[in-house]
Amino acid sequence: MDGLFIRSIEEHLPLEMIYVGQNQEITQRTLIIKEINDEYIRAYCLLRKQIRTFKRENILSIMPEKHSKRKYLH
Repeated sequence: MDGLFIRSIEEHLPLEMIYVGQNQEITQRTLIIKEINDEYIRAYCLLRKQIRTFKRENILSIMPEKHSKRKYLH
C-alpha cells in the first residue's frame, strides 16, 4: 500500500478509496495523497475539495482511479 501512496504523492495520481469513518459509515472517496505516516494519511479529497486526514486502519480498499489518466495539481 505504501508504494501506491508514494506514487500518488510523486505523480499526483488520484486514488479511489473505500473507507470506514468515525461514525462507522462506509464512504468512497477519490484522493491525492499528500503525506503518509504509520497511522494516518493526509490527502486532498476531491469530494470535499479539501485536505483530509484518514486513519490507515480504516481503509478497506484503495486503488488507482479507474476512469482517469489525468493528473491533478493539488
